[in-house]
Amino acid sequence: MFTGLELSPRSPEANRPGRSVSVIGVRSSYRDRSGASLQALTGVSLHANHGELLAVVGPSGCGKTTLLELICGLQSPDAGTIECAPAALMPQRDLLLPWLSALDNAALALRIAHRPRAEARARAAGLFAELGLEGFEQAHPHELSGGMRQRVAFLRTLLSGKPVLCLDEPFGALDAITRTEMQGWLGRALEREPRTVVLVTHDVEEAVVLADRVAVLSARPGRVRADLEVDLPRPRSRTDPELIALREQALIALGLGAPCSA
Repeated sequence: MFTGLELSPRSPEANRPGRSVSVIGVRSSYRDRSGASLQALTGVSLHANHGELLAVVGPSGCGKTTLLELICGLQSPDAGTIECAPAALMPQRDLLLPWLSALDNAALALRIAHRPRAEARARAAGLFAELGLEGFEQAHPHELSGGMRQRVAFLRTLLSGKPVLCLDEPFGALDAITRTEMQGWLGRALEREPRTVVLVTHDVEEAVVLADRVAVLSARPGRVRADLEVDLPRPRSRTDPELIALREQALIALGLGAPCSA
């Protein structure tokens, strides 16, 4: 059963200096229910440096999830190359196991890696307070809020120990207030446990608030329409004029905004 912990079978580091992920000229297709071949991505090139958060935005169906699965080695591209350090995928749904406690769900990555149960629990328990989950170790998934479930799922992915984390719209199902809280929480969590992150999101503002760089994909077949550097100090204010300008650039690349008049 897919638990969100399937890891890349490839182990080489990305070859370019300072990079954890390199996607070079990638094309990928799939077959629909009728058997027809549909192109998901074409000519996609992007990279994520060590310790960088790369956000990928684009319209629905443009191949964002396919891109993450390619990076994690769950699919193979039709053309092009992918060079990636070992990666773990956190899918859109939290996929917590309902019969396990929050603590045992979080420790699942370590158990899959054949670590003793007591050791796995102790390692996970040590991070519950830092991630705002203290007191909920023995709660089951149905007893947790949506934000708490996402934190447990993120902790499970984090404990895989992989240097690259691929997050597929982790906050997309949350209400606006909880989503904003979780965005701040993710930034703080990555300060404590630095990793290279590729974050797929449909929320342009979320991308510019969290990311070091934002890659904007076109409609299917997805191709990179813009690669924007977000060189702003953290924490970031949504009312910062520079952040608003970057958000507008991303929207223009998506075809959803209009250039500001002089």
